[in-house]
Amino acid sequence: MSLSLDQISIRQVRGVSALKEGELHAFGIFTVKDLLEYYPFRYEDYRLRSLSEVKDGDKITIQAKIMGVPVLQRYGRKSRLTCKVMAEQWMFTAVWFNRHFLRDQLTSGREIVLVGKWDQKRMQLTVSESEFPDQGAWRSGTLQPVYSVGGKITQAWMRKTIGQALTQYGDMIPEILPPAIMQKYDFMPRKRAIATIHQPQDSREGQQGRERMVYEELFLFQLKMHAYRALNRRRMDGIVHTVDNKTMREFVRSLPFELTDAQKKVELEILQDMRSPYCMNRLLQGDVGSGKTVIAAIALYGAVRSGFQGALMVPTEILAEQHMRSLQKLFEPFGITVGLLTGSVTGRKRKDLLASLQMGMTDIVVGTHALIQEDVFFRQLGLVVTDEQHRFGVNQRSILRRKGYNPDVLTMTATPIPRTLAITAFGDMDVSTLSERPKGRIPITTYWVKHDMMDRVLKFISKEIDQGRQAYLICPLIEESEKLDVQNAIDLHIQMQQAFPNTRVGLLHGRMTPAEKEEVMRSFNANEVQLLVSTTVVEVGVDVPNATLMVIMDADRFGLSQLHQLRGRVGRGQHASYCILIADPKSEVGQERMNVMTETDDGFEVSRRDLDLRGPGDFFGTKQSGLPEFRLADMVSDFAVLEKARDDASRLVADSEFWTSPAYAGLRDYLQQEQIFQGDLVD
Repeated sequence: MSLSLDQISIRQVRGVSALKEGELHAFGIFTVKDLLEYYPFRYEDYRLRSLSEVKDGDKITIQAKIMGVPVLQRYGRKSRLTCKVMAEQWMFTAVWFNRHFLRDQLTSGREIVLVGKWDQKRMQLTVSESEFPDQGAWRSGTLQPVYSVGGKITQAWMRKTIGQALTQYGDMIPEILPPAIMQKYDFMPRKRAIATIHQPQDSREGQQGRERMVYEELFLFQLKMHAYRALNRRRMDGIVHTVDNKTMREFVRSLPFELTDAQKKVELEILQDMRSPYCMNRLLQGDVGSGKTVIAAIALYGAVRSGFQGALMVPTEILAEQHMRSLQKLFEPFGITVGLLTGSVTGRKRKDLLASLQMGMTDIVVGTHALIQEDVFFRQLGLVVTDEQHRFGVNQRSILRRKGYNPDVLTMTATPIPRTLAITAFGDMDVSTLSERPKGRIPITTYWVKHDMMDRVLKFISKEIDQGRQAYLICPLIEESEKLDVQNAIDLHIQMQQAFPNTRVGLLHGRMTPAEKEEVMRSFNANEVQLLVSTTVVEVGVDVPNATLMVIMDADRFGLSQLHQLRGRVGRGQHASYCILIADPKSEVGQERMNVMTETDDGFEVSRRDLDLRGPGDFFGTKQSGLPEFRLADMVSDFAVLEKARDDASRLVADSEFWTSPAYAGLRDYLQQEQIFQGDLVD
């Protein structure tokens, strides 16, 4: 049996010495397969241009004839070489730095190909590379790949070595995609696509090669997710919650408001999952204030009525207390007990709660990371709900899961990710979306003003407070930083106390202890504080219905999704609410962000425009995204391909032929290698 490319060492490629092999290892290249899949990140364009079509500052490749005598000037060890050349009817000067050895080759009448930066005013080309066609030119007229290289590995060596690997092993590149998909999209064969990405004849061909390999990457990723989910469902070792419709209807009727159509749809999806024998793993995403907590309450009620316990894990103590209070209010008439477990719950109180959880006397516990400590045991945990899931690592979520025997899992997030991206990023989860707002929610009016309008903003704050309302004033940094001249919370707090001598002004920031933060939030909640100066600590889930004004200083320093989260802290009561962004953004992107905020208060629209402006890397904040990294594909710019790949993978996995037919043997082998069948995949 012949070896596959991932079993052949790069030493087998001609020209790779033991020394070079070690250098390639540093780039993660160990086998021929690794080398062939080490793609360029851009191309140098050596196609010849005419001076009639180039602009000032362009990087160009041009063929010319040497007309004058070269002039060499030396400055110590450095040198400058100039020579008059002619291209078509234009005469211009070519300039080389530190290439004194070329002087003797620049003979009048000789043809030369020049690559460099064009200066229109001086009619001058600063040359970065040059070659003589009479020496057998090797580059002009082509697109050359540019790789990530370093150390002793140069671009030229990398190009040559990958070319050599293609010559030796190109015919062994296996086809992975099934014939049906190849025909459907008219893809070029895999071996040609890989060769084309490294050595494109022209940009159109290079593009086709890239399209084929981008699809393959996204398709294999999707296939992995769908196969994992399909196998998970076959396991049938989840909890079957046996709660009848009548019991559920009774609870829903007792709620203080009517559910929206979106909430009803999502509620059905969740109950269906809970009644099935496989483990629910569902992501519930809804915009700020779309009523996710009520859905969580309905699911927790169903779990308790089926004889199980429920847990709700949230990122902050403020939020935990808030959720506990609202759940207690909903569950009290039904005799369901709710406990609270956070870092502040200590001593006797904590001991009693842990005992009551273990004996099954507490039905539902709301808490922070304190829930996943070793000494927390449940009698029968049936449902785990986590809120703002990106703030917990996968490990923290799975520890809580392991507190029960395969409990159902519902994950909630208020960071609305475009649905398709959510399905992809969290591909092992089913996704439910709350797209409409509860009835009676008044839209929030957003204004963007410059810093010089601060006086008018203060008057506006004053007007709201005089009417008995409350306001937030958010700023980016806690204290003065040399680098950033930003209004900081501590200074701003002092200024506001001076500006509003008859108003109680509170201060909230990340350096305060949990107890201090709790106290500030409690007094704001109780309207003992009318104006709260804060850093972004208040971003997640804080609910003060009487707060109607959100003012954000230096708003251009925040990302769009963060601005939208902050804005969602107001508009929770029956009064009209406002958000004022104070910013003088210098960049176009900064200005565009402010425009987006004033044009829409729909979180899904905000996140879609955010993706357009930024790309996915920083859309989710650093490393919180868990978004997969690809060699070629980019989840945002290749979004359309992503959707196709997802649908194709989903259809294939659902087809019984996929698991048996020889046509799909390659894909099944891939899944085997990826250890899909060992059941040891992500949380």
